[in-house]
This record gives sequence, structure tokens and C-alpha cells, in this order.
Amino acid sequence: MVGDDQDWSEYAACRTADPDELFVEGAAQNKAKAICTGCPVRTECLAHALDHRIEHGIWGGMTERERRALLRRRPLVTSWRRLLEAARSEHDRLARPDDEALAWKTAG
Repeated sequence: MVGDDQDWSEYAACRTADPDELFVEGAAQNKAKAICTGCPVRTECLAHALDHRIEHGIWGGMTERERRALLRRRPLVTSWRRLLEAARSEHDRLARPDDEALAWKTAG
């Protein structure tokens, strides 16, 4: 994850978007969520919204309704930033080929 709690916003895909595009309702939310696709700081953005209980707008590719549902499902999470950072690290670890297996494949 990027530096401190606000550094990430400098890298957000939506940084040049009209803010009104991110605070919409209904079907327009799908268009707003599409801005988040491929955003390099999507995880940081979502963690920020969850940790600060931001109620409005699209954050990290999730609507306010989706975030509320997530918060209800996981009421014991005290830091979404730490949880999501750990999940990302684990995902990256599992996505990398095992060094030993790679060495065996290239030697054979």
C-alpha cells in the first residue's frame, strides 16, 4: 500500500474526474465504478472509505450500499487498511511462482 493515509489519492484514477461523477445514484453508479477498474490505489481508497465510515459516493469501486453491507458482515474489523494490506500481500505471495518449484522446472 502507498505511504500514509492520504498519499494514495495522488495516484487515483479519479483524481481528474468531475467529483459529481463519483457521487451519483442508481444506474449511474455502474459508470462511476468503472472509473475504479484498474486504478492502482483502489485498495487504499476502499480502506480509507471503510475505516472512516464514508457514507456517500463511490470509493474503491464500491457503492455506499456495498460498503455498508461489507461493514455489517465484518463488524469486528478494526482496521480495513491493515486487513486489506495483509490480503494483498498474501495474494501477491501466492501469485508468485514458488522459487523452489521454478528452479526445479528450469533445471529439468
